[in-house]
Amino acid sequence: MTRLKQRIAELIGTLGPIPVSEYMALCLFDPREGYYTTREPFGAAGDFITAPEVSQMFGELIAVWLYQAWSAIGRPMPVTLAEIGPGRGTLMKDMLRTFERLDPAFFRNAAFAMIEASPRLAETQKQTLASMPANVSWHESIVTLPPNPLLIVGNELFDAVPIRQFVRKGVGWRERMVGLSDNDDLAFFSGVASLDPSLLPEDAHDAPEGTIVEIAPARSALMDLVAARVAADGGAGLFIDYGHLEPGVGDTLQAMKDHAYQDVLASPGEADLTAHVDFAALAETARAHGLSARLATQGDFLLTMGLLERAGRLGANADDAVRGKISGEVERLAGASQMGDLFKVLAILSKNAADVPFPAKN
Repeated sequence: MTRLKQRIAELIGTLGPIPVSEYMALCLFDPREGYYTTREPFGAAGDFITAPEVSQMFGELIAVWLYQAWSAIGRPMPVTLAEIGPGRGTLMKDMLRTFERLDPAFFRNAAFAMIEASPRLAETQKQTLASMPANVSWHESIVTLPPNPLLIVGNELFDAVPIRQFVRKGVGWRERMVGLSDNDDLAFFSGVASLDPSLLPEDAHDAPEGTIVEIAPARSALMDLVAARVAADGGAGLFIDYGHLEPGVGDTLQAMKDHAYQDVLASPGEADLTAHVDFAALAETARAHGLSARLATQGDFLLTMGLLERAGRLGANADDAVRGKISGEVERLAGASQMGDLFKVLAILSKNAADVPFPAKN
C-alpha cells in the first residue's frame, strides 16, 4: 500500500466516502505525495510519452500555427505566448527554436510564459530552457500574466483536471464515490448526490442501470478563465488532448504506470490518473465568450500544418535509419491507430481574426 493510499483510507474511515473528483485531486496534486508533485512522469523513463517527446516536428508545427494566429489577430506587440501545463519544457523549447528561425524579431520581442503550479516541474523546465536566449517567465496561474494579447497552448492539460462521475441507479443518477470495502481496501460506491438531468448527454437518458457519465466542472472553469482572457485582451489558443468530439456516456477514468494501464485504485500517488476530455463542452465554453472555436483530430491538424512536408525535409539528407525513425514518428503522431485519432485539437480565436490553417469540417 502506498503512503497516500493509506492516508486516503484513513480519511475515508474518518469522514466517509469521497467523490471521484476529490480522489483524483489527492492522487495527482497532494502536496506531499501527489503524482505530479513527487514524480518525473514524462518520457521513456517515466510512465507515459507525450507528443513533444515523440518528435520535434510536433512542437515546430504548433509554433507555426501560433505564429499564424498572431498574424491573424494583427501581429500585436507586446504579445505573450504562454504554455499551460508545460511538462518538462520540451514543447516550449521546440517552439522557441522554431520562432527564432521563423522570425527573429518576434523571438526577441515576444514575452514567453510557462504556467506551472509545481515548483519541481518548474525547475525542470528552467533546466530544459536554460540554453534558449528568450524572455521566459514562470507563473502559477494565468491570472498573473501581463495584460497583453495572449497566444496560449496546452498539450495534455485537461485530461488531468479532476472529473466527477455519476452512475445510473433506477431512474436517477448518483455520484460515484471512493470508499472502503469490507476488507478496508479502496472501492467504488454510489453516493447520495444526484445529477441534474439537463447536464446529461443525449445518449444517457435511456442508458441502462450501472452506466457511468462524466462531467468536468473544473475543466469548464479553467477553459472559462482562458477564454475570458483571450476575449478581453485578444489572442488565440490551441489545446491538444485525448478525448472525444461529441458528448457521450462511459467510464474513461484510467491509471497509467510504467507505460501500462492499471487499476485506478491500486497505487494512489504513484500512477497517472486521467480521463478523456469532452472537447464539445470546452468549445461551447469558449463560444460563450464570443470566440470562434474549431475542432479536429490531431492527425488531421498536423497533416494540415504540413507534417509530411516537414518530415520530408528532415529526412532529405538522412540515412535509411534516420528516415525510418522519422517515418515512425509521423505514424505515431498522426496515424489513425495511434495518437492521430485518439487525440483531438481545439483552436480558439477572436471572431474578428483572419482565417488560420485548420482542417475543414467533414
